[in-house]
Amino acid sequence: MKEDLPPKSTIIKGQKVYYDDETKDGVYCLGQDLDFSEAEVFFKHARMYQKADFEDDKEGQFTIFYNRGRGVYWIERR
Repeated sequence: MKEDLPPKSTIIKGQKVYYDDETKDGVYCLGQDLDFSEAEVFFKHARMYQKADFEDDKEGQFTIFYNRGRGVYWIERR
């Protein structure tokens, strides 16, 4: 379990997501580039399997994680 979450957070498609400066492109991708149903696929997959890999238009590689115990999402660069 990740003890220390990234320092920033935002709401993406109704979900609070933690991130840092290195993952802001991933935040933009989920929040702006994808429509609700496309982004929801990644959130659902992360809830089921604790993580979901995705990439942005610039081929940046990211993973969105979900911790069931804490009920939080966060994004890390791969």
